[in-house]
Amino acid sequence: MNPDSILIIVSGFSGAGKGTLMKELVSRYPETYALSVSATTREPRPGEVHGREYFFIERTEFEKMIEKGALIEYATYCKSYYGTPRSYVDEQLESGKDVILEIEIQGALQVKKDHPDALLLFVTPPTIDILLQRLVDRGTESLEAIQSRMHRAYEEAQGMELYDYLIINDELYACVNQMHEIIQSEHYRCSRNHDYVEKLKKDLLLIRYQEEMK
Repeated sequence: MNPDSILIIVSGFSGAGKGTLMKELVSRYPETYALSVSATTREPRPGEVHGREYFFIERTEFEKMIEKGALIEYATYCKSYYGTPRSYVDEQLESGKDVILEIEIQGALQVKKDHPDALLLFVTPPTIDILLQRLVDRGTESLEAIQSRMHRAYEEAQGMELYDYLIINDELYACVNQMHEIIQSEHYRCSRNHDYVEKLKKDLLLIRYQEEMK
C-alpha cells in the first residue's frame, strides 16, 4: 500500500515552539516531510533569514499575490499579513512528501475548507504561565507586543476544538516523536485509503464468485 501524501496544518500560540518543532521534525525525516515557507509582511526578527523562516515581502507585493490567487491561504495577525505560496506546496505533495504548513488558525480553517482531508495539529505549551515566560525570554518584543500576543492567544483558544490533535510541547524530542507517530498513523486511516479498501473488496468478491462456480 502506498498512501497518498498528507497536507498537515500546524497552528498554535505564539511562543508555543511551533517553529522549533517543525525544524526538528524535518531535520530528522528529510525524505518524509517538506516544510512550506510562508510569506509575511512583518519585519524579520534577529537571526531570521529571507526564504528560510519566511519570505519577507512588502505589503503591496503580498496584496498582488492575493489578487493573482497565488496563495493557498492568507490571514492577518498582529497587523501583518501571513500567507502560504501555492506552487511549492503542490510540487511537494506531488513528489510524495507530506507537506507541513505552519500557519495561524484563521488561515488553517481556510485551507480545511479547500482540503477537507488536511490534518490539523494545534501546539500549546503545558501551561499559560510557561507560554508567557517563553514570550518574555525571547527578548525580541516590547511589553505591548507580548500583551497583544496573549490577547490573540485567548482568541485562538476558542477554535482549538476544530483541530484533529493537540500537541503539548513540553520536552522537544518527545514532542517530535509524538507528532511523527500521529502523522504516520493518519496515513492508514480507512477514509484515506478508499482505493485500497475497494480493491480488497473486489478481490474477495472474485474469490467468492469462483468458489460458487465450482
